Amino acid sequence: MQIPQGKKIYFSSDNHLGAPTQAESLPREKIFVKWLDSIKHDAEVIFLLGDLFDFWFEYKTVVPKGFVRTLGKLAELRDNGIQIHFFVGNHDLWMHDYFEKELNIPVYHDPKEFVFNNKHFFIGHGDGKGPGDKGYKRMKKVFINPFSKWLFRWLHPDIGVRVAQHLSVKNKLISGDEDKEFLGEEKEWLAQYSKRKLESKHFDYFVFGHRHLPMEIKVGENSTYYNLGDWINHYTYGVFDGERFEMKTFQTS
Repeated sequence: MQIPQGKKIYFSSDNHLGAPTQAESLPREKIFVKWLDSIKHDAEVIFLLGDLFDFWFEYKTVVPKGFVRTLGKLAELRDNGIQIHFFVGNHDLWMHDYFEKELNIPVYHDPKEFVFNNKHFFIGHGDGKGPGDKGYKRMKKVFINPFSKWLFRWLHPDIGVRVAQHLSVKNKLISGDEDKEFLGEEKEWLAQYSKRKLESKHFDYFVFGHRHLPMEIKVGENSTYYNLGDWINHYTYGVFDGERFEMKTFQTS
């Protein structure tokens, strides 16, 4: 895909809307919506790299209450012709087709390759990738098992959502919420994962979320791994202007 002159591609991840409560996350949601509004004049494509919500489960006829400002703004941008791609994270991995049917936003459950202006991108949330984190990887297999989802769907939403929100906030194993300290380039597992991907194919940019830390790490002579940070402490995002990728911070006041 060739980006029109003057247009840009934006990348965002890890809002965790609804955490620790709807009321406490509302100011952060308003900031995020303000950012979306600020980029609509030059956004050609927007990538949302998961954990937009701290918990999301789609029953056949019910979705979690709230987030109308975010959903409304995404609908507006999409209706105005801006492409939006959504990658599920470990907190909203039970997303099905609500975004696709209601907002016309494709949803991906695995990392995906894109090419913009002859630059090759490998994009995803990042949970469960790279070495280690075996406890979470085992737990994720349980979560995405169709039988597990079928059992959970039988819980009344008032009960199921409350239980899931409690576990999401309190249990680090279930949430996949790692220590948010920089581990060093050789120990950052997504950087190591990116290096292994380069053994079979070249990518200019690896863009992930999940770690909640803004990062820029060279993983090859002409390849860089970026982590987008979050919209809880850092309010950081990525932008590709057709020639280069850079990290930026949204001014919240």
